[in-house]
Amino acid sequence: MDDEVLNQPPPLADYNLFATDRVLREAVIREGAGWVIAEVEEYGRKAGSAEAIEWGVLANEYPPVLETHDRYGQRRDEVEFHPAWHQLMRMAVEHGIHNLPWARPRPGAHVARAALAMLASENEAGHICPISMTYAAVPVLRQNDGIADEWNPRIFATTYDPAFRPAAEKQGALIGMAMTEKQGGSDVRTNLTQSQPADGAYVLNGHKWFCSAPMSDAFLTLAQAPRGLSCFLLPRWTPDGKRNALHFQRLKPKLGNRSNASSEVEFHGAWGRLIGEEGRGIATIMEMVHHTRLDCVIGSAALMRRAVVEALHHARYRHAFGRALIRQPLMRNVLADMVLESDAATMLAIRLARAFDEGDRTFGRLAVAVGKFWVSKRTAPLVAEALECLGGNGFVEHSMMPRLYREAPLNSIWEGSGNVIALDVLRAIVKEPETLERAVAEIRLANDARLERFVADVHKDVGPSGARRTAERLALALEASLLIRFGSPTAADAFCASRLEGDWGHTFGSLPGGCDVDAVIANCGIEAT
Repeated sequence: MDDEVLNQPPPLADYNLFATDRVLREAVIREGAGWVIAEVEEYGRKAGSAEAIEWGVLANEYPPVLETHDRYGQRRDEVEFHPAWHQLMRMAVEHGIHNLPWARPRPGAHVARAALAMLASENEAGHICPISMTYAAVPVLRQNDGIADEWNPRIFATTYDPAFRPAAEKQGALIGMAMTEKQGGSDVRTNLTQSQPADGAYVLNGHKWFCSAPMSDAFLTLAQAPRGLSCFLLPRWTPDGKRNALHFQRLKPKLGNRSNASSEVEFHGAWGRLIGEEGRGIATIMEMVHHTRLDCVIGSAALMRRAVVEALHHARYRHAFGRALIRQPLMRNVLADMVLESDAATMLAIRLARAFDEGDRTFGRLAVAVGKFWVSKRTAPLVAEALECLGGNGFVEHSMMPRLYREAPLNSIWEGSGNVIALDVLRAIVKEPETLERAVAEIRLANDARLERFVADVHKDVGPSGARRTAERLALALEASLLIRFGSPTAADAFCASRLEGDWGHTFGSLPGGCDVDAVIANCGIEAT
């Protein structure tokens, strides 16, 4: 029997995720972080190595386990992970993805960090959850000088220390988040968890239906205080060295994001410290949410990119009907269409990161919500199409595609699902009309007649029932503007013809006949032609 395997692609491993991504590389330089190129390229090499890819596989094959009690019946409330998870976390922490803009402040630091986060997510998305929350927690902690002085040095460290002991005894710390409750979900104003002042701090009693990253060293949470809903920091250990009364009930068995622990937790007289003013909890925590929504865009763009790369790699080596799939006209249309979507998402994600570097809250307030809404929603259909490019090979668990497919819907749910984000877009436009003016001014930097027609009546659907259409329209216009200004002319023309002018079907692979799909594919950075 001949054991030679024919017509199968070689493993996609030991390649540099950054060096092969022309769009990301150009965006990092353009948006002000050229100084980080060497570090990001090194990270791209590590993340694309066969070893790191295997870490991602193992971390998802062997998900975390919660140990609520020890053998004697005493509370443990500890989460145990496969060693591969710790390797991924160590690599991310050592490169400062959890703290770079705060620990190494300089122009372009948020852009630099966004590029690193994108590469990490391309390899394994689950471990970026605690990394993202730690990054986003810093602006919240700064609202209490005493807490910031205590916790920031731990967060600014680049040593990964997973040990379960008081943070003061560790070489580094991570921050989680516990927000929603069973009865309320995104409507956190209905939270029932109660807090009462006690000896200069607060005691919390209640529950959280979702507590992200329960292995973290402390958690930001919301609870009702005497003056209303307030924001608190709950450490895993109290100042007197005892385990804080955070009782984890179970880990969530999730559709995707399986390497990462998400849990239910009860507070039984848990010790916490107030951040911000009593009754201003939502305004306080929104500083964190604004940053994690940026990471939703980055993470979704990363999933798109990885799915497209997997599809291109397969099509380059797989033959059908006498030639490689990559040479089949209809397959080239599908691949080019997905490349356009992925490139636009990457450019928007990095542009949004620059708004954080520049402190441009007028642009970022609306644009981050718009990007979160649209890019997150486009990820699932793109990943599904990429999976289909691999056929049956993409449907079996030996491929990375099932993991990408399970992961794809997450960012459209985390930090606000579609309606929540669309209504936030509406709220920004109504309450802060200058945000819309700023976004449209950004769009018009392209000086393009197609764009001008597309945004001329952007006010038309501003209202509760049209909020999704408004968010979608603004997102497409922002992406098109970036492609026109900084992408290849062929990609910009194809994007505008399909997305803005309606010469497009309802599935990927229906670009109009005049589009130069060969040029679009050739510009994506992966050798696929």
